[in-house]
Amino acid sequence: MSVIPVLEADVLRRQDPELADILSGELERQSTTLQLNAAENFTSPAVLAALGSALANKYAEGYPGARHHGGCEMADVAERLAVRRAKDLFGAEHANVQPHSGSSAVLAAYAALLRPGDTVLALGLPYGGHLTHGSPANFSGRWFDFVGYGVDAETGLIDHLQVRALARAHRPKAIVCGSIAYPRHIDYAFFRSVADEVGAYLIADAAHPMGLVAGGAAPSPVPYADVVCATTHKVLRGPRGGMILCGGDLARRVDRAVFPFTQGGAQMHTIAAKAVAFAEAATPAFAAYAHQVVVNARVLAARLADEGLDVVTGGTDTHLITADPAPLGVEGRTARGRLAAAGIVLDCCALPHAGARGLRLGTAAVTTQGMGQGEMERIAVLLGKVLRGELDGAEAREEVREFTGGFPPYPRVPAAPG
Repeated sequence: MSVIPVLEADVLRRQDPELADILSGELERQSTTLQLNAAENFTSPAVLAALGSALANKYAEGYPGARHHGGCEMADVAERLAVRRAKDLFGAEHANVQPHSGSSAVLAAYAALLRPGDTVLALGLPYGGHLTHGSPANFSGRWFDFVGYGVDAETGLIDHLQVRALARAHRPKAIVCGSIAYPRHIDYAFFRSVADEVGAYLIADAAHPMGLVAGGAAPSPVPYADVVCATTHKVLRGPRGGMILCGGDLARRVDRAVFPFTQGGAQMHTIAAKAVAFAEAATPAFAAYAHQVVVNARVLAARLADEGLDVVTGGTDTHLITADPAPLGVEGRTARGRLAAAGIVLDCCALPHAGARGLRLGTAAVTTQGMGQGEMERIAVLLGKVLRGELDGAEAREEVREFTGGFPPYPRVPAAPG
């Protein structure tokens, strides 16, 4: 049996067998290792089919009805469909589906609302803030004056008193709420009240929880934020890309910030794939999936604590878990490498107040594969054994291969003759 999925045309293997082998190898890697990266998921075959469609050929600079290139009739229909589905799914007045990534969406939000030198209040990077939340290595930290808020040293929860105090002291032009490593729900109503008090825009960077929002498993930032930035992959299970949601009053500013200010031609095959993902996310099956993602994450977090890891905030409300492996005698980067050798794929992240790196993992991909609470318990035990050195890499790798064999992410088909 071949591991090349149905949607990979036989022509690729005939024309470029070297690259076909690379793609086959990547599918093999994904299928035989545990995908616990909190930012990744498995798209549906329909999403992959849209990504490989003829829209990949189309240059469609501009917006539907106002393109800079001819022949955009079907591209316009596809983009309007994606926009309508995004608006319906999230209850937004306006949606822009052209951003190439979550970072591109955040850049466009800043461009729409701010000017270089403006003050912005956001979660500090040591506490789970993203690079676009003020890193000096990123455009955000170079163009704007970021002030970082943090989390409570005891609970690991966002320090709301500090947020309000910093907002009153610095009077930012915008407040950003969102994180790449915060496992709890964001209190959007609180941030809205602070933004209103100091006259700031509220930008929700909801890249991680937006799929949970779509499935009704997490609160929505749309009723509270002036602008919501998100990715279309992660829990949402669409193609790699971004989107922006906002009210009608900011629609023109947001659209012009995406094109022509920060991007050129839209990637129409990706926009088509986003449309597919939005439709899938509107189904009862996806809602059940999103809730199972959270159930799995809570079980996994609890069992990791039983294995001796220090779980940040004591658990999770989302798909995401942050944990310190130090109680097992290993620091984050070493732990990640040891787990990778065993076929357990996850990330490192900063740990609040610890001055060290921890582990960041999520349950979106393994839930897509059909794993449930029992599998989460098995994963936690396996992870603990690897970190404690009770299983060497080869033994653990073989166990992971056997484990994942029962949960293939894509159907396998017979290899093509010749």
